[in-house]
Amino acid sequence: MTRTLVIIDIQNDYFAGGRHPLVGPDAAATAAARLLASHREAGQPVVHVQHVWDAPDAAFFAPGTHGVEIHPLVAPAGGEPVVVKAKPNAFLGTDLDERLRAAGADADGVVIVGMMSSMCVDATVRAAADRGYSVTVAHDACAAPDLRFGEATVPASQVHAAFMAALGDSYAEVVSVDELLGAA
Repeated sequence: MTRTLVIIDIQNDYFAGGRHPLVGPDAAATAAARLLASHREAGQPVVHVQHVWDAPDAAFFAPGTHGVEIHPLVAPAGGEPVVVKAKPNAFLGTDLDERLRAAGADADGVVIVGMMSSMCVDATVRAAADRGYSVTVAHDACAAPDLRFGEATVPASQVHAAFMAALGDSYAEVVSVDELLGAA
């Protein structure tokens, strides 16, 4: 079975020293890098997704900054496509659907990893499922931020768990990288 790996927004601004650091981005990127290496070794397709916030008041992912660049752990290799997006849903206003179908993902599905669990990963997984893809999410290759709701701070671990639980309920199979690689 060939499944296309979609790596969403693992970009420098989400790491320590960036403009919008998440909780646990290094562990998530390392897990994503393991999947990426496996896909490359097997000759399976990979699509990188990069968010570019092209606005004068961009809080992060501003064009031309170090923060907008894809993190070195999962940097594209020659020939691997990069889909540039401006919205959380990586299908919206991009050619992602066409690239996935050309790679055969409509038959065998997609594996999605990336950042943030609560935003771009969530939006893209739901959009992929709505388009008829069989979707698998490697939960330990995703990261989230702490969020605020009213007076409460919701820890990143709870944000991540809630989003993975919701996606696993109806939209995707949610598993670990070890499970995907058969090392569990």
